[in-house]
Amino acid sequence: MKTLFLFIMVSAGITSAKAQGSTKQTAKADAVKTMINAVNYVFKADFANPLRGGNKQLTTEYDLTVTKDTIVAFLPYYGRAYVGSLDPNEGGIKFTSTSFDYKVTEGKKGGWDITIKPKDTNVNKMSSVQLLRLSISSGGYATLSVTSTNRDPISFSGEIETGKK
Repeated sequence: MKTLFLFIMVSAGITSAKAQGSTKQTAKADAVKTMINAVNYVFKADFANPLRGGNKQLTTEYDLTVTKDTIVAFLPYYGRAYVGSLDPNEGGIKFTSTSFDYKVTEGKKGGWDITIKPKDTNVNKMSSVQLLRLSISSGGYATLSVTSTNRDPISFSGEIETGKK
């Protein structure tokens, strides 16, 4: 009898844990969807994945802030640059854009694919970014791919968080 009681209690506990996990996943997916629909979120990069060389874990906070009217990028760059800069402050992928195309499509396995094309790129600038692609899962995990005019492509992995109000 004790064995049957123990089995019932364990089964109920597992079912309850699965239901709680499912509820948390649904809540997270709803929060991510709200951020994307509001066009107000921050991509926090944890890893840089350059075209050449291995992945690099990032220990400093790097991010891409996306709002309806502005994109602010503060990301590192590892890779080959085809045009050098004389300005030591030009390193990394750092820019602010208020003129850009923004397109969201539903991903194949849930989640979203976002394409951002800055319109105010300066071809003479070393980090001239042509295209940003974000692939975001319903759990908030994301991959950002950056295509530039004068540099090898690079991607980043991380998570998205709620942007400023």
